Order: sequence, then C-alpha cells, then structure tokens
Amino acid sequence: MRLPIQVQGIVFRKINGEIQFLLLKRRKGEFWQPVTGGLEEGETKVEALEREVFEETGIKNIVEIIKNVNYFEYSDSHFIKGYHFIKEYVFGVEIHPNEKIVIDGKEHSQFKWCSFQEALELLKWDENKEALSRLNEILSTQK
Repeated sequence: MRLPIQVQGIVFRKINGEIQFLLLKRRKGEFWQPVTGGLEEGETKVEALEREVFEETGIKNIVEIIKNVNYFEYSDSHFIKGYHFIKEYVFGVEIHPNEKIVIDGKEHSQFKWCSFQEALELLKWDENKEALSRLNEILSTQK
C-alpha cells in the first residue's frame, strides 16, 4: 500500500571539484525534477529512497546519502485517495562520477547533468528549488 509520504533524492556527482546534479524530465507534465517517489508500507524512508533511485536511474552504488536536506508538505487530494496532505523528505544522493544512468522510459523521457544554476533554472516547483539550494549549501561547506 502506498503511504502519503514521498521521498526525493537529489542525485549528484563530483567531477574535478565541480558538483553536477541529475535531473529527470517527467513524461507526464514534461517538467524537470529530481528522483521522487512514494514510500511503500513496511519501508523506511532510506529504503524507499534507494529503491526509487534504482527504479528511476538504474543506480545501485550510492557513495553517500545526506539526510535531512529538506522537508515540506503539500496538498493533493488526487495523489493518494483519502489523503490530502503529502509529506516529502529530501535527501542528497552522491554517486560515483562514472556511474551509468539508465532511466525508466515509462516515467521519464530524458535525464541531464546540470550545474547548480542550470538545475535551479530547469526545476519547475519552488519546493524542489529550495531543496536543491539547501543541498548546495551543505555541499559547499564540505569542500
């Protein structure tokens, strides 16, 4: 059973000291976003994150998961029947620079590696932009 909880994984890689963020273009709505998906009954948020990252990108090997990047709630009465507020937890997901991306063609039409600024401009939703900005701040303090 699908729960009214979403996880969002902002996948990134470090190449020659530069950080690149992975965005996926959804077929439905034709907009760019990070990996996003629902928590299933019996899963932890991290388990759901790892499953969604694999399902949407084919990535199995995660270098690091950064927890508590961001959290928000939104109202969507059509999303999951009977629930009106969806809770979304955002994580940073670092992968190896040479990791191959294989997107799920049913859900996404394209993927793109972006600089912070380009990703910020491509993202549609303010909540996604805020989460990306927070992750970028976290990563900039790690340098």
